[in-house]
Amino acid sequence: MDLSGRKIKILEAIITDYIKTGDPVGSRTISKRYPLGISSATIRNEMSDLEEMGLICQPHTSAGRVPSDKGYRLYVDRLMRRSALSAEESLFLRELITANISHIDYLMGQTAKALARMTNYATVVTEAKADNDTLKHISLVPVDSHSLVLVRVAKSNRVDNTILRAETIPDFDVLHRITSGVNKYIETYGTEVDREAVSDILKEFKPYRELLAEVFKAMFTESSKSSEIYTSGVNNILNYPEFSDIAKAKNLFSILEQKEILAEILNYNPGSGTGVQVIIGGENNLKQLKDLSVIKTNYTLGSGNVGFIGIIGPTRMNYQQAVSVLSEMVENLNEVIKALTGGQ
Repeated sequence: MDLSGRKIKILEAIITDYIKTGDPVGSRTISKRYPLGISSATIRNEMSDLEEMGLICQPHTSAGRVPSDKGYRLYVDRLMRRSALSAEESLFLRELITANISHIDYLMGQTAKALARMTNYATVVTEAKADNDTLKHISLVPVDSHSLVLVRVAKSNRVDNTILRAETIPDFDVLHRITSGVNKYIETYGTEVDREAVSDILKEFKPYRELLAEVFKAMFTESSKSSEIYTSGVNNILNYPEFSDIAKAKNLFSILEQKEILAEILNYNPGSGTGVQVIIGGENNLKQLKDLSVIKTNYTLGSGNVGFIGIIGPTRMNYQQAVSVLSEMVENLNEVIKALTGGQ
């Protein structure tokens, strides 16, 4: 059965109306709201054909039709047009992800919040290290008389912390001199082990030899910290009537609370594309996502892909708006990362 221009227009009208209202769409609704120039009877016949083709379905007897996953897929691939954001939306997006940003981890959290506020869906952002994300400098921050925090700052401005304990913690003046000595070592040798240089620093600060040994051990050991996953806007999805059902809402919260599942969602690649991808309902590899769609893409740090950004919402999501926001978000995000990493 051919998918004529008329059927395409009716399918697009059904999808547009259903995304807006959440109500099944009947032939009279289409004839009233969309100037197609054909009668309700003709629209009904065309809708029957679309249903036979698996592009729409009838959720209840005597009800209107709603798009199927297959119908949404055709819409996203062939009918949807990316819309430009307004000047106000673009400014809001840029200001939100650049406000008070000094580290990559904070940037990821802001990105998740910005996307959630602009789309009214749940958002997920993964943070990961670049292959060449080497150590830039360290800081030593005293906590109490027997512990301090070793702050490691990478060249990407990614930050991780390790708590170190010792019998005695140096005073601020000594701690400052130790930090300067270690950072001079990093500037010269990076995280390579030069026994003679390490020995010289240990001799200079002999009373704190054990503490310094722990500092160097932490420097020479690749951080075992797993990539952070930031979420925002989880409650947004509860505003959609599809999730007024308690069982569905519990399923959704269960998914968004498990980092392993979120990582699997964002890493899943059913095609070969590397840009913005739209995965609709049953196309997801997890059965828990059959009522949800995922729009995702990756962002870059240095020369490699380092993480993903995803929008999760009902299959009735506004794909055109979500894809447009995500596309512009990534463009802005890559610019901010480039500035944070000194253009690397």
